[in-house]
Amino acid sequence: MLEYRMDNSTNYEKIIAQKDAEIARLEALVKLYIEALRLSKSRSFAPKSEKKGLFQYTVFGDVEDTASEEQSEPVTETITYTRKKKRKGKRKDDLSRLPVEVIEHELPEGSTCPECGGSPHKIGHETIKNIKIIPAQIIVEEHRQAVYGCRNCEKNGDRVPIVKAPMPKPLIKNSLASPSAVAYIMHQKYVMCAPLYRLEKDFERLDAVLSRQTMSNWVIRCAEERLRPVYERLHELLVKLNMLHADESKIQVLNEPDRSATSDSFMWLYRTSGDTERHIILYNYQETRAGKHPKQFLEGFSGFLHVDGWGAYNTLQQVILICCWIHLRRKFVEAIKSIPAAERAGSVANEALVRIGWLFHLEGLWEGLTPEKRMEKRLKESKPKAEEFFSWLKTTNILPKTTTGKAIRYAFNQQEHLMNVYLDGRAELSNNRIENSVRPYALGRKNWLFCNTPNGAVASSIVYSIIETAKANGLKPFHYLEYLLSVEPGTMDINAILPWGDAVPERCHMKISLAKSA
Repeated sequence: MLEYRMDNSTNYEKIIAQKDAEIARLEALVKLYIEALRLSKSRSFAPKSEKKGLFQYTVFGDVEDTASEEQSEPVTETITYTRKKKRKGKRKDDLSRLPVEVIEHELPEGSTCPECGGSPHKIGHETIKNIKIIPAQIIVEEHRQAVYGCRNCEKNGDRVPIVKAPMPKPLIKNSLASPSAVAYIMHQKYVMCAPLYRLEKDFERLDAVLSRQTMSNWVIRCAEERLRPVYERLHELLVKLNMLHADESKIQVLNEPDRSATSDSFMWLYRTSGDTERHIILYNYQETRAGKHPKQFLEGFSGFLHVDGWGAYNTLQQVILICCWIHLRRKFVEAIKSIPAAERAGSVANEALVRIGWLFHLEGLWEGLTPEKRMEKRLKESKPKAEEFFSWLKTTNILPKTTTGKAIRYAFNQQEHLMNVYLDGRAELSNNRIENSVRPYALGRKNWLFCNTPNGAVASSIVYSIIETAKANGLKPFHYLEYLLSVEPGTMDINAILPWGDAVPERCHMKISLAKSA
């Protein structure tokens, strides 16, 4: 009987242990589901910004968290300092680059003094300024080429020569297209993010009938015949550099051969780093996200490449990948959002954000330094903190399937590439530079949604490249496009018409520089 009870007790202990294990598993599963639900709600309803203070929740939390009734009020002191005097007339400076149209307002002839009836004389004037905007209008240019004959040959000769007055060749033969018209269409679609359908309706309101199919044909043909040589030359110059950025973004092309209309294609982006004076931003349409595409586009390139951790870049030869610390930080930001608010300040995710924040804080202090001096500072102050960050991550005890656990796993998977930023002073801690170049394309895609054919996608990649490169080098996109479309192929040195070329007219250059963000 006693032996039976002992066996029975043993069975109960096994059952209890199994139940405890099952309960622990289910509790962990419920925790994961709660994290996923909290993160989903945050993505749907919370602010999208990832900005936080350098010390995150540990320092900039609520005042109530650190308030103490026992602590005395701080002793105050008076501090004096100097600062630059605020300039007056800023609005005048802002308008100083614009042409001025002076409109005089005089008293009617025969006016008299309201007091005595005498004749008034001018003693001065008051000035009021406002901005006048002249909206777009469409006019028809009718080119009449004069044809000349010779009276003497008509009377005395056997042959009468016909001489025609010189006239520029049409942009597209037997077409209404002009450089200004096509440049305007490209500017509206690729800079102002207006679909061709809206342009078609807008032209109707300007009393012109121009179908979106016609406009699309103009864009494709002009991109191929007039803009592609500039694009290819920029490509040649890009791969000769040794410090670049790369990224990719989705694009939907409806009529790709042997592919469904809903399949995802990709617009690959490549651009120069911040250490270059002449910025180049190139888009490259491809059907897939495979590694063969950057390998083919970057053929001949060797050096450092800033990327986002996508495995396709690992196939590149003679290239040192530099992964983005902002992408790593974003993983921990998501982890923070999945943690209850009361637990965030003491969480591993918050501590990770603080440590990563210190790296960016130091980079901000060294922004104006030369690459050599920045490299020296990094090795002395920043690199030890980065190494300490990864050593600290190894001591954390986080379940691997939680959002924090996934962030930690991402950090270790990309550790080698993340630390490559300490190999060169020109390297950047983030890949934000290329993501800023993705943004204009992403905004446009939200409006025009898709490309109809691969030819249209290729044309879009070329036009986007010319426009964004022009903007990054301080040019006005519309005027630069108009200039390029007016240059006949083969008549000028290709280097002279690049965004920094000597032949680019002054009207193409911005008087107010907006190239700082490049």
